[in-house]
Amino acid sequence: MLINRLDTSSPDFDAKLTSLLEWEGAANAEVERVVKSVLSDVRQRGDTALIEYTNRFDRRDVKRGQDLIIESAALQAALAKIPQQQVDALKQAAARIEAYHQHQVQASWQYQEADGTILGQKVTPLDRVGLYVPGGKAAYPSSILMSAIPAKVAGVEEVVLVTPTPDGITNDIVLAAAAIAGVDRVITVGGAQAVAALAYGTATVPKVDKIVGPGNIYVATAKREVFGVVDIDMIAGPSEILIVCDGKTNPDWVAMDLFSQAEHDEIAQAILLSPDREFLAAVEASIARLLPTLEREAIAAVSLRNRGALIATDTMEQALELVNRIAPEHLELSVDDPEALLPSIRHAGAIFMGRHTSESIGDYCAGPNHVLPTSGTARFSSPLGVYDYVKRSSIIYCSPEGASNLGKVASVLARGESLEAHARAAEYRIKDDE
Repeated sequence: MLINRLDTSSPDFDAKLTSLLEWEGAANAEVERVVKSVLSDVRQRGDTALIEYTNRFDRRDVKRGQDLIIESAALQAALAKIPQQQVDALKQAAARIEAYHQHQVQASWQYQEADGTILGQKVTPLDRVGLYVPGGKAAYPSSILMSAIPAKVAGVEEVVLVTPTPDGITNDIVLAAAAIAGVDRVITVGGAQAVAALAYGTATVPKVDKIVGPGNIYVATAKREVFGVVDIDMIAGPSEILIVCDGKTNPDWVAMDLFSQAEHDEIAQAILLSPDREFLAAVEASIARLLPTLEREAIAAVSLRNRGALIATDTMEQALELVNRIAPEHLELSVDDPEALLPSIRHAGAIFMGRHTSESIGDYCAGPNHVLPTSGTARFSSPLGVYDYVKRSSIIYCSPEGASNLGKVASVLARGESLEAHARAAEYRIKDDE
């Protein structure tokens, strides 16, 4: 079996779909034990522990914290070293990402009431954020652009990038992306120890206000553990794509779009929904023919076999209902008029409209962020953006008249809660002549 075949008309469809969507997340007792130990160790011993873990897990021979830092000159050297075609692609993608995220900038605001009371909101960027970028199985320069550029647009003063370098080997395109994105500091650490260093601070790694970026189960668990000490973006699950097609798109295109997520790792998920059963058979044939041509065939094959599916629906409306049930990270509406379907979509991280809009365009250079909610969390969360790098403070100014007017209301409510000091503080400001 290359990929699972499901049909909404089958009596056991709901159970099969539920089983297909399940995955083992970061809740693992042994992983949690290891992570808590690492976090505590780095918190107590700082650089000493960080260096020990880095040498052990990344097979390095670091002697001092300074050896973990990649200076700005090295970033610029990497930018000069990579092929010009890659430089141009990175810069074009960066420009598009910046242009898109400029539209997300929120201004502070105020309004004044008739009695002179002023209310408002002050929007302030975070001081320092930490970006985690994996450095094991693959390099992700695109993730650096997607994480760092919105932070810079938001006005974050310092962006710190942590990325592991197993065997001390750095990746030039990753360093070049850091240079283009305006990353202020690059530190070659990874795993739970990197998350600990960002959360608590060491002599080498400055304490940040927020940690963003994907990682393995140890990184995800560490992010969950330090939440509250710092903010985090999300607990990222496996990559996902859900395609809704009316049966008129080239089946080879659809098969390759499914592969685009399945090749990430063995627990990634790729699903196709269509009311055209003959089309599903055609896509399955394309999968069989094209899968052996992939460099990452072995990974994609496991993903498709264990978590992938071609699902026959009775109608397109039923397909859209399933979209909202699944709440996918990436949703492709591969139909003639995707705009007509858009009002029916309530839950999706990113929506790719039309037959020519592949998910991979969004991953790299369309402009919207590719850091997206996974595992059904699109029901309540959003893509990474400028709004994740700012915080909002309420502004309240009372004129004497406003303090008197509002004081009467506050007094009644405070005494109703038996909080006398609250009430009296408000009552002091009520005008005597009222």
